[in-house]
Amino acid sequence: MATRDRNGTPSIDSVSLAIIEQLQEDGRRPYAAIGKAVGLSEAAVRQRVQKLLDQGVMQIVAVTDPLTVGLRRQAMVGINVEGDLDPVADALTAMEEVEYVVMTAGSFDLLIEIVCEDDDHLLQMINKRIRTLPGVRSTESFVYLKLRKQTYTWGTR
Repeated sequence: MATRDRNGTPSIDSVSLAIIEQLQEDGRRPYAAIGKAVGLSEAAVRQRVQKLLDQGVMQIVAVTDPLTVGLRRQAMVGINVEGDLDPVADALTAMEEVEYVVMTAGSFDLLIEIVCEDDDHLLQMINKRIRTLPGVRSTESFVYLKLRKQTYTWGTR
């Protein structure tokens, strides 16, 4: 099961890690099959999965290829901020096009990934929505030319 350490970070036991591995291989794998693989009943697996979901340890989602759903431009944007990062990070998090927001140490204060319909949409996002946020000092965009690898299997290493 997942418990929390003194910092509030979930601590996951080996059986829950095995369940996560099973779901990373196939997010639609039946609980009975997972139970057989990890040595639990279907009901016990169902309970553990629900707890992992409730605690925010994992999500079960459908991952699409942006190109196949009409989103033809992706970019990573490095952002430098004056003052407190939290309001800028919160504003970016609220934007539908922003898929990923991380506070960093190094050349940028924030890194975000945005997914847009086309270059005009990307320009509008950067010029009209991101650069105009209070506190944003500068941005640098890294437009994706080709996505070579995207996985979500790091969860149990």
